[in-house]
Amino acid sequence: MSVLQQNLDKLNLIAGHPTAARTATGQTSGIDLRDFDGDVLFLLDSSAGGGTSPTLDVTIEDSADNSSFSALSGAAFTQVTGTASAQKLAINKDEAKRYVRIKYTIGGSSGQTFTFSVNAVALKKYG
Repeated sequence: MSVLQQNLDKLNLIAGHPTAARTATGQTSGIDLRDFDGDVLFLLDSSAGGGTSPTLDVTIEDSADNSSFSALSGAAFTQVTGTASAQKLAINKDEAKRYVRIKYTIGGSSGQTFTFSVNAVALKKYG
């Protein structure tokens, strides 16, 4: 497969979850996929968890109205624990509803913390 310049011109970075230390479960705002085409590649970059038995679960949820979200089938990163992790996860934009968000669940016995980011790369439909 060759990389075409016209495709590189359409490539967009989508800010998901900025690099930040988190100690509790949360989610990002919805990301509108309307202007994108094909696969959307999500990238997770996480430090090792701190605290006692830390766990970080990151999933992608979708919504038709940017209000009521539910888990997107097959859109979960491998759980992060005491080791740093860099992962990728692709979803097909056409198999998701219009909006997606990143949900993160942090668990552990005490003092759990993770510093991580999740961003996405996708092709614009109309350049």
